[in-house]
Amino acid sequence: MRGHFAAISLILIGVVALGINLDLFELDIVRLARTWWPLVLIALGIGLFLTPGEGRKPD
Repeated sequence: MRGHFAAISLILIGVVALGINLDLFELDIVRLARTWWPLVLIALGIGLFLTPGEGRKPD
């Protein structure tokens, strides 16, 4: 799951950056980041929670 989360995040960031560069839409990244930065922490926490950890081996 961790690999998929990182890959999807990079794809979304790239799509948004390309859309801004091509003037497909206007987006104020600074204002958006100031408002929604806690969402990044929540998403990282969910991603870490859903990622299977190393299981303990029985003795």
